[in-house]
Amino acid sequence: MKKENNSEVTEFVLLGLSSTWELQLFLFFLFLLFYIAIVLGNLLIVVTVRDDAHLLQYPMYYFLGHLSFIDLCLSCVTVPKMLGDFLWQGKIISFPGCLAQIYFLHFLGATEMFLLTVMAYDRYVAICNPLHYQTVMNCQLRFQLVFACWCGGFIHSITQVILVIQLPFCGPNELDNFYCDVPQVIKLACMDTYVVEVLMVSNSGLLSLVCFLVLLFSYAVILITLRTRFRQGQSKALSTCASHLTVISLIFVPCVFIYLRPFCSFPVDKVFSIFYTVITPMLNPLIYTLRNADMKTAMKKLSKKHVASCLLSC
Repeated sequence: MKKENNSEVTEFVLLGLSSTWELQLFLFFLFLLFYIAIVLGNLLIVVTVRDDAHLLQYPMYYFLGHLSFIDLCLSCVTVPKMLGDFLWQGKIISFPGCLAQIYFLHFLGATEMFLLTVMAYDRYVAICNPLHYQTVMNCQLRFQLVFACWCGGFIHSITQVILVIQLPFCGPNELDNFYCDVPQVIKLACMDTYVVEVLMVSNSGLLSLVCFLVLLFSYAVILITLRTRFRQGQSKALSTCASHLTVISLIFVPCVFIYLRPFCSFPVDKVFSIFYTVITPMLNPLIYTLRNADMKTAMKKLSKKHVASCLLSC
């Protein structure tokens, strides 16, 4: 452990997912495949949505493009460092690097939570008020909602960094995780962290729980409306809601479990962390495209367009 003259810790040691070389090598190739799938899948959605003027007319695909961009960036915060650590004996991260991970992880994570809430509102308007859908969800409102999501994520992440940066670190510097996050870091502080952990719960924990409950309530209203009012088009709307609920569960259940439980940690926390930092960004493109005819049609058009351009250039 390196310390400055004032005994402050200047770097942290990440214990990672395993200490066995054979298992680490297996995990390296496994998560490398996951990371390639994340990058290619989410990049494909972003390019498809931006390239297809028909999709951009629909707010759902406008929001989906932003969601895929967030997932693409979110995976880059933790996965490349984790892959590098699988091949190196010393899993070291500097204190500024640790703060940067916390900032971007919470910035992108909170933005995604807010965006999913906006997407639930979009589905509510589309299903419960279809005649006024395009009027209500106009281009200006769409931009304002997405901008508000990014601003909310920024405010949340700055709060997390402020909580950590003021803490003194002078003792142990081993983090039982594969990346830096607030719950593990504040436990290493050389002071009573009761107030800080309560603030963490009131910030990250309650944010996750409130957004989760709002989303569940929104989709409950949507499902009740579908059952009582509409008969035609039910299957498509139910399919869309089911895919959204799957994404919501994969993101919010691990976050609520980790951030709404102060003063204690469990080894299973690392497994839950994998879900919202690796698994969810990888599954989102599959969930949103495999059962979506519009996205599949747009992807086919995009592939034909690029094949034709390649043939012309040759």
